[in-house]
Amino acid sequence: MSQVPLKPLVAHCDRLLQTRWFSDWDGAVNGLQVENRGSVTRIAAAVDARLATIRMAVAARADLLLVHHGLFWSPTHPWTGPRYELLRLLLDNNLAVYSSHLPLDAHPRLGNNARLCAALGLRNPKPFYHEKGRCIGFKAGARIARADLVQRLAGVVGGEPNLLPGGPEICRRIGVVSGGAGAGLRKAADEGIDTFITGEGPHWTHALADELGVNVLYGGHYATETFGVKALGEDLSRKFKVPWQFLDHPTGL
Repeated sequence: MSQVPLKPLVAHCDRLLQTRWFSDWDGAVNGLQVENRGSVTRIAAAVDARLATIRMAVAARADLLLVHHGLFWSPTHPWTGPRYELLRLLLDNNLAVYSSHLPLDAHPRLGNNARLCAALGLRNPKPFYHEKGRCIGFKAGARIARADLVQRLAGVVGGEPNLLPGGPEICRRIGVVSGGAGAGLRKAADEGIDTFITGEGPHWTHALADELGVNVLYGGHYATETFGVKALGEDLSRKFKVPWQFLDHPTGL
């Protein structure tokens, strides 16, 4: 069985994703969130670090879990009930957790948004949509019928997106930001796009899309954020010669 030390693998991730140079939402804690006994033989990747995906990682006999949404989004104490079970599973099964939120959205090769652009056939994407001092999304010029773009996105995310048809029927300036960026619709529109692809957004964005003259495609928060952890898992597996697998646990949101 191939085995690599945890520390150089984590150091590689931190360099690759430029973890130390990113600000993020309070509690995101990019980087290694839980360590193990010091080595990695199998990698699992999931969108969310939660009890269900940790159980799946244990069943897969992984000793490193890569996630986009980590463990520390809100106060995490006391460690009782399901929180205690989560902690016990991690420690009893020697499972480390590495989380990358905005760094993995923004990465130009492995990131959610770069990979989503590629999957949609958008060429030469440029950095787009500032958040916490960095561009985390990408935008691209194109000439795609809105109906065709909806079908492309449906094929990529595995389900029909919600369309807010506020913009033109031919999409020429498309911006992509995975996850929950719908509340930033006005900020996205200010960067000159006519079509905005993201995961989810508030009810009031329907009226705002009409006001701004922008199409919005909501592809699902979870579904638009599977790309980065898959790409990172595959990249690490190739570099460090350890097996990996994706743990699919859709939220429907």
